[in-house]
Amino acid sequence: MQLIKNILEKVRPNFEKGGKFEKLHPAYDAFETFLFVPGHTTKSGAHIRDAIDLKRTMVTVIVALLPCLFFGIWNVGHLYYTALGEAYTFLDAILIGLKKVIPLIIVSYGVGLSIEFYIAIKKNHQVNEGYLVTGLLIPLIMPVDVPLWMLAISVAFAVIFGKEVFGGTGMNILNPALTARAFLFFAYPTKMSGDIWVHQSSMIDGISGATALGDYASMTSSDQIDSYRYSMYDMFAGWIPGSVGETSVIAIFIGATILLVTRIGSLRIMLSAILGGLTMGYIFNLMALNPFMEVSAIQHLIMGGFMFGVVFMATDPVSGSQTNIGKIIYGFLIGFLGIMIRVFNPAYPEGIMLAILLMNVFAPLIDHYVVEANIKRRLKRVKS
Repeated sequence: MQLIKNILEKVRPNFEKGGKFEKLHPAYDAFETFLFVPGHTTKSGAHIRDAIDLKRTMVTVIVALLPCLFFGIWNVGHLYYTALGEAYTFLDAILIGLKKVIPLIIVSYGVGLSIEFYIAIKKNHQVNEGYLVTGLLIPLIMPVDVPLWMLAISVAFAVIFGKEVFGGTGMNILNPALTARAFLFFAYPTKMSGDIWVHQSSMIDGISGATALGDYASMTSSDQIDSYRYSMYDMFAGWIPGSVGETSVIAIFIGATILLVTRIGSLRIMLSAILGGLTMGYIFNLMALNPFMEVSAIQHLIMGGFMFGVVFMATDPVSGSQTNIGKIIYGFLIGFLGIMIRVFNPAYPEGIMLAILLMNVFAPLIDHYVVEANIKRRLKRVKS
C-alpha cells in the first residue's frame, strides 16, 4: 500500500490547482480517499471528531452485504440447475451465478459512478461516497435476468432524480436503490412481475420463475397454501426464487449483526419494523378474509424482500428518521404498511419497497412532531 501511496503523492500536483488535470481533481480525490483515510478535517460548520470517515462507513455496509451477495450468486446457479433437473456441484452453481450477477454489478457501478464523477467534475466538488453502497444494493434487489439496458436506465434515474437533484449524498429524501427498483417496476412492470426471477436458458424457457410471494398472492384456497412447494425452512434458508440478494434470511441476519456491532445500523428501526410486520400479520390472521390473510405472521417476515428491506433499506441514515422515538414510529409503520400493501395489492405483493419509500417521505414530519413534543414537554416542566 505504501507503493500506491507514493505514486499518488507523486502525481497529485497534476490534479491540484494549476496542474494539467486540474478539472479531474474530484476523480483523483475520490480514488485517493477511497484507498486511504483523508489527511484533512472539516474546518467549519457542525462536525464531529471520529476515527472513521464516510467512505469507511460505506465499506462496512458493503461488507455486511457480502453474505447476501455470495449466497445470491450460489442461489442463481442452484435454481438454474434445479429447473433443468440436472445434478450439479457447488462450483457449477457459483459459475452460473457469477456469469449472471457480475454483469449486473458492473453495469450498476459503471453507470452510477460515471454520472457521479461527471457531476462532481462539472460542479468541482468531491465525489459523493453514497453510491459505494447503492451500487451494490441495486443489483441485489433486482431479478437475475433483468435486461442490462433496463438496469442502466433505472440506475441513471435513481442517481439523477433520486439523489443529485436534491443535492447529492446526505440530501436525498428517498432511498436511491429503492428509487431504481420503483422506476423499473412502474416503467417496465412485465420485467419485474413476470417469470424472470430464475435464470432461464433456451432449454428451460417454459419454467415458472415466480417468487413465493407471487405464488401466494395468486392462490384461491387454503389447501394450496398448505401444500405449497416451498417450506418455511426453504424460505428462511433462501433457496427460492426472488431478487438476487433478498432470499436468504440467514445471510441477512449475518449482515444485520455486522451493522449492529459496528453501530452503523439502527436496532430501533429493525426491531420496530419487525414488530409492525408481526402486528399486521396477526391482524390479518384474525380477519382471514382470503387465503393470503391466513399466512402466518412469522412466514410473512421471511418471504420476499421484507427482512432485506428492514435491515439494509429502512435503516438508511439519510432518508430515515433521525430521532430515537421517530425511528421507532418510522420502523413500525414500515413493517405495518409493508404487510398491508402486500396482502391488499395482489398485483404487486412485495409491499416493503412502497412502504419504505412512503415512510421516507414522512420521516421528516415524524421527526418534526417528536421534536415539537419534546419542546412542549420541557416548557411544561419549566413552568411547573
